[in-house]
Amino acid sequence: MKKIISFFILIYSFSTIAQVSIKRNKQDNDLKLSALPYYSFGKGIGITSPDSLYQLNIRFRMQNRVTYLENEGEDGSYDGQIRRLRLRLDGYVGSPRFLYAIQLSFAPGDVGEFREGENINIIRDAVVFYRPSNHWNISFGQTKLPGNRQRVNSSGGLQLTDRSINNARFTIDRDFGFQIHNLNEYKDQFSYNFKTAVSTGEGRNTTGNADAGVAVTAKVELLPFGAFAKDGTSFEGDIVREEKPKLMLSGAFQQNNHAKRTQGQLGNDLFEARTMKSVLLDAMLKYNGWAVMSSYMSRTTAANAVTVNPDDNSQSNYAYVGSGFDHQLSYNFLSNYEIIGRYSTQKVGEDIRTLAPNSKQYTVGLTKYIWEHAFKLQSELTFDTLHYFDGSIKNNWYVRFQVEIGI
Repeated sequence: MKKIISFFILIYSFSTIAQVSIKRNKQDNDLKLSALPYYSFGKGIGITSPDSLYQLNIRFRMQNRVTYLENEGEDGSYDGQIRRLRLRLDGYVGSPRFLYAIQLSFAPGDVGEFREGENINIIRDAVVFYRPSNHWNISFGQTKLPGNRQRVNSSGGLQLTDRSINNARFTIDRDFGFQIHNLNEYKDQFSYNFKTAVSTGEGRNTTGNADAGVAVTAKVELLPFGAFAKDGTSFEGDIVREEKPKLMLSGAFQQNNHAKRTQGQLGNDLFEARTMKSVLLDAMLKYNGWAVMSSYMSRTTAANAVTVNPDDNSQSNYAYVGSGFDHQLSYNFLSNYEIIGRYSTQKVGEDIRTLAPNSKQYTVGLTKYIWEHAFKLQSELTFDTLHYFDGSIKNNWYVRFQVEIGI
């Protein structure tokens, strides 16, 4: 308990020291790309050619964190790491109708362990856009699919230090392919967006896995009371303190044909391909510092989720099927201290019930926004309860402090 109290005292002390006056650059060189809703408070470093034939914006962000964790049956341990280190480049070439976005990752947790025969995962996004009007975005390349809200949003726009356990298991993440988005957002009247994608279904930076299957994704977003201030659906928490209630309801569906990995676009290789179907539902409400989010995620397979090595029946792997709910509530004080609570439940599919536990997760967090989401101090305490098929229960917990900074 002393360790937990020490961590929360640390964030209060650090935030007091870090009270600095930062003025926002009013020059607007931001490019709103619907497939990449990065959170941005400042404008990065912008370069436009004298003849206005190209524009380049340069940004970076990093997350440094330290965690103390205790898993039942194991000794407690500390973990300090650079969780994310990203470089983002975007702009246009020839005309503002033809845009590009590149995002590279350099932290070990982002790149992953190098394995012989596998590609290095430095490239997160490499995509070109054609924007014929403010209502249409057409893209080609590797980027996020129009999936659940928490995944589509940048990790830099999160209230807590990481996404939920359900996002970790059921998200559809990045892929290579075509996307078409139809955007219809208005200030104080009913708004809606339609987003579709046809992609390889194999995930990012994958080569040599060509097959006849593709992933088809469709999503609809409804904003009954109009668009959120400052594109507020692209970040968590009501840091702009909406003057009127704002609500977003969204639903997405994906069918990933002949998927070869345990989580579709993510995970280890399966011994046999499986066609997977994902349903992703979200609700977000913000008003006067309060923010509420709820989500439902599920994945099913057309055949049994368990696959067996045809050359060795003792070896098997399985598609992670099941469903889960996330519920998140927060309040941002006028001092820009924010308290957050999240409750998640996850139920695995019957095919894998003997292989993976059902889970519950409880999280409370405290965040201090110094420069909105671009510079913030975060702390959280999380408890996990794992319920196994044989009736046993395992309890784990961790406490974490993180600094996020970027331009």
